[in-house]
Amino acid sequence: MENNTVLHYQLIEKESIPQLQFGTEDVLSDKESKVRRQVDLERASRLGNGYQGKVEITFQVASGEVLRVQTTIWQSDKEYTTIKSGVTLPTHAILGVEFF
Repeated sequence: MENNTVLHYQLIEKESIPQLQFGTEDVLSDKESKVRRQVDLERASRLGNGYQGKVEITFQVASGEVLRVQTTIWQSDKEYTTIKSGVTLPTHAILGVEFF
């Protein structure tokens, strides 16, 4: 039997991200997931810069809580990801990117 349970994490406004505390460890443990995250972030950055396309970023804060934000990604590297309004979050806190 297939498990089709979808987890729904709290959707927050991008303006609240600067007040959040992030852990120092990467939230992803395996290399393949980290590579996939970077590929998705680069794709989202091209989408954001070329078409102002929005994505949904799922990320984890220091307390372990998982949150989501719908936004445009302007730039991303291995250290930080910059979203609309110049807000940044540590790339190592990002669990995934969803395109819609």
